[in-house]
Amino acid sequence: MLNRTIDQLLKTEPTLHEVKVRGWVRSFRSNRFIALSDGSTIKTLQCVVDFENIDDEILKKVTIGAAIEVVGMLVESQGQGQTVEVQVSSLKVLGVAHPDDVKLTVLSPKRHTLETLREQAHLRIRTNTFGAVMRTRSKLAFAINEYFHKNGFYYMHSPIITGSDAEGAGEMFNVTTLDPKNIPLDENGNVNHKEDFFGKETNLTVSGQLEAESYAMALGKVYTFGPTFRAENSNTSRHLAEFWMIEPEVAFNDLDANMDLAEDFIKYVIKFALDNCADDLEFLENRLLEEEKKKAQDQRSEMKLREKLHFILDNNFKRVSYTEAIDILKNSKPNKKKKFKYIIEEWGADLQSEHERFLVEKHFKSPVILFDYPATIKAFYMRLNDDGKTVRAMDVLFPGIGEIVGGSQREERYDVLLEKMKAMNIDQKELYWYLDLRKFGTAVHSGFGLGFERLVQFTTGMGNIRDVIPYPRTPGNADF
Repeated sequence: MLNRTIDQLLKTEPTLHEVKVRGWVRSFRSNRFIALSDGSTIKTLQCVVDFENIDDEILKKVTIGAAIEVVGMLVESQGQGQTVEVQVSSLKVLGVAHPDDVKLTVLSPKRHTLETLREQAHLRIRTNTFGAVMRTRSKLAFAINEYFHKNGFYYMHSPIITGSDAEGAGEMFNVTTLDPKNIPLDENGNVNHKEDFFGKETNLTVSGQLEAESYAMALGKVYTFGPTFRAENSNTSRHLAEFWMIEPEVAFNDLDANMDLAEDFIKYVIKFALDNCADDLEFLENRLLEEEKKKAQDQRSEMKLREKLHFILDNNFKRVSYTEAIDILKNSKPNKKKKFKYIIEEWGADLQSEHERFLVEKHFKSPVILFDYPATIKAFYMRLNDDGKTVRAMDVLFPGIGEIVGGSQREERYDVLLEKMKAMNIDQKELYWYLDLRKFGTAVHSGFGLGFERLVQFTTGMGNIRDVIPYPRTPGNADF
């Protein structure tokens, strides 16, 4: 007896062999037609029941959400929408779902808001929308690892608990075993971290970049892909307190090679999604089109979901210096007519999403990589240019979301890095090992960071980043 997923069965020719299928009931019509889902595809398998030959007590338990097992012949479908169906010879209810309870959950047939779905995050994965999003997320994660494996990278697991702040932002979650009701203090009245588990102040990591740099200087090409944490009290559709980051680091790569890597990598994973998530992306695109109908005409996206993905694949990423971008933005109509929320007045401004999207969607009409940013708005580890005021930084900009990748050529010169750390009040004792790398065979090297949820959000078209991670962690919310 064949025991296959629904995805496999729907791609199978009708057979004389019996098949066994397990899944959850999506609908049961006329006491005869069961729409069964097992999560392997957005599509359901029609199972046709001969109700006269199955115990009525069993049929009463075949309700929406119930887990069942069916055995029967896989035959050519008599209805529309599928090529095969199962003629059920035996049916077993593995787990009941009481109709009155189901009515109170997101499993009920009526449409639910995304906010309601977030309140039942343990059940929302059974809806079409979240099934499609999470299958796509899984395929993207596979594509990321496959890309780096094929290109000679080594997967490095950077620490989750760290004593350093890679970004210099200071917005980190503390890790401690000290009793909050009896915190030990030193002679100056400060928390005595010497009595803590690690003997010093520690935090959840905001990035694995610095540690990855050390491994790149030994293994050549490495990448991290793991959870990172930001204690930003930001309740927006773009921010999470816990998210996943992809961070490659490559020895001997300059900024140009870094830009080449970012473009090639992104195109690979998006093509993988288009090739391997066709049904889910079609559903998500249609869902998005329905959502767009509720918006004013000027707020609707100019491109459909898959059109936007092909926009990335079919265009070379335009490379533009920050200085050139500022000139373009200063002289743009939205800036002159004060349509931008943040008016660009002078060189040195930190670009906002509206500026980035204008460059991509209106001016260049292609993905854009901005480079050579002012040193004052970028991190200490970015290589200082000869002009003394810009650094070898880069941001990759996409339609709809703006920045999706941030990276740089790292500062490999010991003296320059030391001076930058002093100027930005970066703790040299804490990062002695990072400075050490510049003493033992220092070399040009580069890398970038890509927030995985931002990539999933772009690929699936979801409007809120909380809807592309299984259990979102946001200010005031650590449920599930």
